[in-house]
Amino acid sequence: LAERMLDRMTGAADGVRDAILGHTQAETGGFYFCPPLRDGRLDLALPASAAAPSPAGAFERVTGTQVSILFEARRCIHSRNCVLSRPDVFVPNVEGAWLHPERASGAEIAALAQACPSGAIKYERHDGGAPEAPPNVNVVRVLENGPLAIRAEATIGAVPALRATLCRCGGSAAKPYCDGSHHRIEFRATGEPEPRAVAALDRRDGPLSIEPVPDGPLLLDGALEIVSGTGRTIFRGVEATLCRCGQSRRKPFCDGSHAGAGFRAE
Repeated sequence: LAERMLDRMTGAADGVRDAILGHTQAETGGFYFCPPLRDGRLDLALPASAAAPSPAGAFERVTGTQVSILFEARRCIHSRNCVLSRPDVFVPNVEGAWLHPERASGAEIAALAQACPSGAIKYERHDGGAPEAPPNVNVVRVLENGPLAIRAEATIGAVPALRATLCRCGGSAAKPYCDGSHHRIEFRATGEPEPRAVAALDRRDGPLSIEPVPDGPLLLDGALEIVSGTGRTIFRGVEATLCRCGQSRRKPFCDGSHAGAGFRAE
C-alpha cells in the first residue's frame, strides 16, 4: 500500500505528480507504524502477514482458472504495456484486487506478460499451454535516455531471466536492474548510437551470461545482437562490455569511465 501511494505521488502510475513535489525535494523517508491500544497498553503484536517484509524478488501471485499472473513490483519500470493493452486485467490505482487473470485467456495473459520488457510480469498456465520459450535471437535493446532491455536466454549473475531491464544511468537503487531512476536524475543518452563491427554468427540464440562487475560494467558472454530503440543493429557478436555507470563516452559500451567517476555497485 505504501509503495502504491508513493507511485501515485511521483506520477509513476498515471503521469500526474503530487503538487508538493513542485516545492520540495525529498532527501530521505521512512515508514512508521502506530500500534493500537488494548486494555490500556500498546498492542505490539503484528499480524503474521506483516511480521516480516517481503524479500527482494518476491512475487504477488493471483491465480485464475486458466493462468496465474506473477508480479514483481521491484522490477517494474512502468512501461505500461499491460494497463494500456488490457486495462480490464491490469487495473492500477484501485483499492483491493488489481490483477484479474480470469478476464482473459491463458494465451492472452502469456502475450501480455511477454510484452513486459522488465520481466516484472510472469505467468504460469493451467490450461495446458506452453510456458514462455527463449527467443530465437538474443537481443539487447538500447532505450532512449533509459535502460538496456534484455530479451534472451540470459543468466544475470546467478538469476535466470528471459526478460529484464538493466540500469545504464548508474542511479538505480536496485542494480543491476532499472528502477526508473533515469527519470529522477534526468539521464540523457541516445537510443540511436553509432554502429560498431557487426559479425556474422553461426547461432544467434542460446545461453547468454550477463555478469555485473563490482564497481564496473556489465560483461556479456554469448551470442547477442545489440539494437537501437528503432531496431537498427549496432553490434552483433559473442562478447560485449556495456556501461552501467552512466559516464561512458561510448555508450552503451564501457570506456572505463566508472573508475574515474567513483562508481560503486555490487
